[in-house]
Amino acid sequence: MMKKTGWILSLLLVCFAGMLIFTGVFYLEKKEKHQKEEEAKKEKQKAKEKEMQASSQGSVVGDVLVEDAQRENVSLEERTTEEQGDGESVLVFAGDVYLSRHVEANYDGEGIDGVISPSLLEEMQGANLCMVNEEFPFGTVGTPMEDKQYTFRVNPFYVSLFEDMGVDIVSLANNHVLDYGTDCLKETFETLEQTGIAYVGAGNTREEASALKTYDFNGETYGILSASRVIPVPEWNIENRQPGVFTTYDETALVEAIKRAEELCDYVIVYVHWGVEHTTELEEHQTYLAHAYADAGADLILGSHSHNLQGIESYNGSLIFYGLGNYIFNQSIEKTMLVKLKSSEGEKEISLIPAYAAGAKTVEYENREEFFSYLEGLSPGIQIKDGVVLSQ
Repeated sequence: MMKKTGWILSLLLVCFAGMLIFTGVFYLEKKEKHQKEEEAKKEKQKAKEKEMQASSQGSVVGDVLVEDAQRENVSLEERTTEEQGDGESVLVFAGDVYLSRHVEANYDGEGIDGVISPSLLEEMQGANLCMVNEEFPFGTVGTPMEDKQYTFRVNPFYVSLFEDMGVDIVSLANNHVLDYGTDCLKETFETLEQTGIAYVGAGNTREEASALKTYDFNGETYGILSASRVIPVPEWNIENRQPGVFTTYDETALVEAIKRAEELCDYVIVYVHWGVEHTTELEEHQTYLAHAYADAGADLILGSHSHNLQGIESYNGSLIFYGLGNYIFNQSIEKTMLVKLKSSEGEKEISLIPAYAAGAKTVEYENREEFFSYLEGLSPGIQIKDGVVLSQ
């Protein structure tokens, strides 16, 4: 009996030792992997700091300068200069982005490949400038607004998703950016600033919220402004509380900002939050405001908030996209798109890259002709040929 018991104890000791060895090996492998990831992050950060240092000396692509305002309401003008040998510049724009728990789960599991397809990612990363509407604040503080059906907030950790996509600038002029209050909005500013992502349409002061951001590509200056005609309470308006949102219920302030931008820029882009959710129908104020912006000098007007695609209009030499729809949001998006502005030797071409989302991943729309036909049906006087938007 003693021999049998001894044999069992020996077997148990061997098994226990084996478990310790396996655990130790697993721990060391995990530690080594973690160390490699940390080293890669440090190298990436060093490269970024080196680039920023060189940029401040004006010797590399992406020279960023903050200038004093020449006029009221344009107190911060961010200018980026980029020269390309082929003389071609590309700017891409997408609609509403909310990093929902479904999107976060995909990103946690697969990185950026779980959120967006390689072809769309290439378009965004390869552009001189990429812009989206950030339909949420980045933050960890604050409390959700009372009596509001949907309140959004995203951990600042996920700003890396924007970096991975190649986002250069976001619009914060919308009806969710203050869902968790002013402290959370301030944290949003800090998060974006730390990663080098510019923002328009909101700020700590009226001057910041209404500021014009300008970018120089191949000898042409592009100016970007943003404002919202959708806020849940008047206190969100930068005129009533700071920090806050630049609004355009009355067109006067934005029209004046566009006129000033038109004097400084070769091409003026206005990104505006307006209309009614979940419809393709336009509200009267959308066409009224769009025409006022175009008459003031806006060359390209981009709308968001409806969460659906809305029509395109050519008016007074300007192109108006009334609703870009959701680009990255929840599980499914029936139709969305990238708007691609290409300039070559001063000649402009605007084309569309159709997309949709399933399982919280945005991918290219397979039946392009069906997509373009649908959009033409919403857009009297507009023809889309091989993806290029033409006025009839």
